Amino acid sequence: MTPYWRNPALHQQTFRLAIPMILSNLTVPLTGLVDTAVIGHLDESHYLGATAVGSLIVTMILWAMGFLRMGTTGFAAQAFGAQDNQDIRRVLLNACLLALGISAVVLACHTLIWLVAIYFIDGSQAVKELGQVYFDIRIWAIPAMLLRYVFIGWLLGMQNARVPLYILLVTNITNIALDLVFVIGLDMGVAGVAWASLIADYLGLLIGGFYIARLLRRHPVVERWLDLIRKSALQALLNLNRDIFIRTLALELVFYLMTANGAKLGDDVLAANAVLMNFVLLLSYGLDGFAHAVEALVGKYIGAKDRYQFMGAIVVAGIWSLICSLLFALIYAVFGTTIIDILTSIESVNQIAQEYLIYLIGLPIIAVWSYWLDGIFVGATRAKEMRNSMLIAVITVYVPVLWLLQPLGNHGIWIAFYCFMFARALGLWVYFVKLDKQKAFC
Repeated sequence: MTPYWRNPALHQQTFRLAIPMILSNLTVPLTGLVDTAVIGHLDESHYLGATAVGSLIVTMILWAMGFLRMGTTGFAAQAFGAQDNQDIRRVLLNACLLALGISAVVLACHTLIWLVAIYFIDGSQAVKELGQVYFDIRIWAIPAMLLRYVFIGWLLGMQNARVPLYILLVTNITNIALDLVFVIGLDMGVAGVAWASLIADYLGLLIGGFYIARLLRRHPVVERWLDLIRKSALQALLNLNRDIFIRTLALELVFYLMTANGAKLGDDVLAANAVLMNFVLLLSYGLDGFAHAVEALVGKYIGAKDRYQFMGAIVVAGIWSLICSLLFALIYAVFGTTIIDILTSIESVNQIAQEYLIYLIGLPIIAVWSYWLDGIFVGATRAKEMRNSMLIAVITVYVPVLWLLQPLGNHGIWIAFYCFMFARALGLWVYFVKLDKQKAFC
C-alpha cells in the first residue's frame, strides 16, 4: 500500500471527486436535521414521529431505486474510460427512460404503497394520520428525485463532481429556506416540510438538466438519441439494477425493522431514534464522498484497463475513508449532546436520545468499511456480489440478532444494527479478495 499512498497524483484525483461529493452529500442530512429541528420544537412528539414515518416511507422508495445512481455511475465511468461517446450518451438515455417508467408506476400505486407500509408500523393514530399528510404531498416529487439520481450518477461516471455539488446545494438550501418559511413562518406543520421538499426537488432537477445539456456538447455523436437505444445495453442495465434493487430492499428492511421495533416501544422512543438516525445519515453521506470517488475511479480504470491506477484509487480512498470515520466518531463524542439539544426540546425524547448516543459514537469505525467496499463494487458493476453479501448479512445476522435481543428493548435494536454493519463489510471483503485473485476486475 505504501507506493500508492506516496503517489500525490492518486491523492489529487481522489480529492478532486471526493471533496465536492462530501460537501454536497452533507447538505442532504443537514436538510433532515432542519426538518427534525423545526418539527422537533413543536408541542407534541407525534409531529416528529409522523414526519419520521412519512419521510421513512418516501426514503425507502428512493433507496430502493438507488440503483439508478449506482448502476449509471459504473457504466458511465467505464464508457468514459474507454472514450466511447456513443456509450456515454446511451447510458444516460437508458437510465432516464428507466427512471421515468418507474416514476409512473410508483405514482399510480402510491396509495397502495402507503397502506402496505403503514400496516406494519405500530404507531399512534396521530402519527399515522399526520404521516399520511406528509407522504401524499412528498410522493409527487418522485420523478424529480429519480431523474436526479440518474443525473448525479452519470456525472460522477464522467468524473465530474462539481455539478452534483451545485445540484444538491441548490436543492437542499432551497429546502431549508422553505422549511423555515412554511413551518415557522406560515405554521403549516408537517405539510409545510413536505411542500418544501417537493418544490426544492424540482428546482434541483432543472439545474441538473441545464448542466448536463452543456456537458453533452463535449461528447458529440452522429446518431440521433433514439438510435442510441440498444436492447443489449438496456438488458445489461436492467440486470445490474435488478441485483442492486434486491440488495437495496434488504438494506431498507433493516431500517424499516428498526423503525417498526422502535414504534412498539412508544412514540418517545420512535421520536428519539428518529433524532439519532440523523447521526447515521450524516455519517453515511460523509463517508459516501470517498465511496463515490472510488466508484468513478474504479469504473474509469477498468474501462481503460489500468491495473496500477485501479489499485491506487482503492488504497488511497480506503485510507482517507478511515480517517474521515475517526473524525466523525470524535465529533459525535464531543458535540453529540449539543446536536441532540438542537434537534429536539421535548424532554422525554431528548433524554432517550442522550442515553443511546453511545452507539452512534462507535458506529463510524464499524460502518466505514462497507461504504468503501460498496464504492469498489459499484464502479466495477459487480452487483451480484453486493446483493449476495447484503442478503447474507440481513438474513443470517441482523434478523436473528434483532429477534434474540428483543428483551433488551432499544439497546437490542442498536446492537443488532452494529452486528449487521460488521457482517455486511465482512461479506464484501471476502468477495473482493476472491475476485481480485481471479483478476476479475482488471
